Amino acid sequence: MTTKLNNPVWVMSSAFDKLSLPELIQTTKRIGAGGIDLCVFRKDGTREDHTATHLDYEGFTPVKAKETLELFNQADLKLSLGAFENMIGGDPEQRVKNQNHLLKLIRIAHLLGGDENNVKVGTFVGYNHELGNQLDGFQKNLDEYKRVFAPIVNYAESLGVTILYENCPMEGWRSSRYSSTYNNLPAVLAARKLMYAMVPSKAHGEIYDPSHDVWQNTNPIDVIRNTDISRLQRIHVKTTRNLQTAARVDWGGMYPMQHVDAELAKKANVSIPGHDWDRHHYEAMLPGFGGSDSMDWRGFVDLLQERGFKGPFEIENEAKNSKDTGDFSATVQGFTTCLNFLAPMLWDLEAEVGYAYKKSEPLKDINVKDIPVITMDDLI
Repeated sequence: MTTKLNNPVWVMSSAFDKLSLPELIQTTKRIGAGGIDLCVFRKDGTREDHTATHLDYEGFTPVKAKETLELFNQADLKLSLGAFENMIGGDPEQRVKNQNHLLKLIRIAHLLGGDENNVKVGTFVGYNHELGNQLDGFQKNLDEYKRVFAPIVNYAESLGVTILYENCPMEGWRSSRYSSTYNNLPAVLAARKLMYAMVPSKAHGEIYDPSHDVWQNTNPIDVIRNTDISRLQRIHVKTTRNLQTAARVDWGGMYPMQHVDAELAKKANVSIPGHDWDRHHYEAMLPGFGGSDSMDWRGFVDLLQERGFKGPFEIENEAKNSKDTGDFSATVQGFTTCLNFLAPMLWDLEAEVGYAYKKSEPLKDINVKDIPVITMDDLI
């Protein structure tokens, strides 16, 4: 029997925005997961689709860090942090608030032990469409990324913390009346390679979500084969089922559906978006829950293990038949089913137990000294 790498399975807390931290921990144990990627969105943020804030980020102290580590060790769970916002575009005032919030999370991760405890900080980069609409707009976004993130990455590196970019294009982040759905710079592998070339530090890497490449007709296995595995720290477990609809025939698979006059569309019998996220002819799913999807999970996981990926597989539940039902039991059922789907691919078989995760060492109490909260004005 081949010995597997024993990757842990975690939950991403975005699906449980109504739960307190103790309730979230209890639910995670019920699911059978080994950790939580805590969403810590700004309480005064502008996002409506994700609002979970599962850690009190204001006034976070070394004492609070010690209490948090003890709480997670008592539950035999691990943790990371994340807030996913537009850091280089959008409203200028909100942009700066997002950047300063990221700096707060980097500080908190440091107080929680940072890389020594595998506490990373997840983020988006976002996209600046004012620059993007200009000639050489993509290069100008790369340059803006470097201007903003080089000092952020240097700050994280000085504290022993790694920040991670998630590859969602955020295709519904702007109104469907805009023609482009590319709203987050690291949405494709080429962009991530360019970003690492511009900022060579090892204090930044990625969370890879294969579902975003599936609807772009890109094979996640090919992406992993061409990824710098040292940069890959997390896998988001989420998938899509590509839909064979009239809209896909009308608009093709390369470009999003476009918004046109509704009466004109009706007269021409042409499909148009029903809402801002209805652009690319797919259904969000959890692997193993409610039908087949459009990717080879066995091949994907096998390649990750072959390449030595040791990080967590984090279940991100945005499934139409689970989280989107609004039913708590269906949401938990989706997580649990997905974990059991992954188990035979990730864990060894134990007699009378089944496929089981071999527990890891508890989180360390690093006893780091307090450091002040800083803002972008202190870095740039």
